[in-house]
Amino acid sequence: MPKMKTHRGAAKRFRYTGLKRVRRAKAFKSHLLAKKSSRRKRRLGQSALVSPADRARLKRLLPYD
Repeated sequence: MPKMKTHRGAAKRFRYTGLKRVRRAKAFKSHLLAKKSSRRKRRLGQSALVSPADRARLKRLLPYD
């Protein structure tokens, strides 16, 4: 059985935490920032956790992390 390849696009976007949860960045922080409030932009800069429903799919994309 050959080794599985890590999906490089997913590897750049997701990281595992110490408890093996998956951390992700929030969307909507890249442009059109003038109309968004400072509070909203600050919150969008923080990381979030991937929902449990999507974790199984990520496990296939990141087999060795």
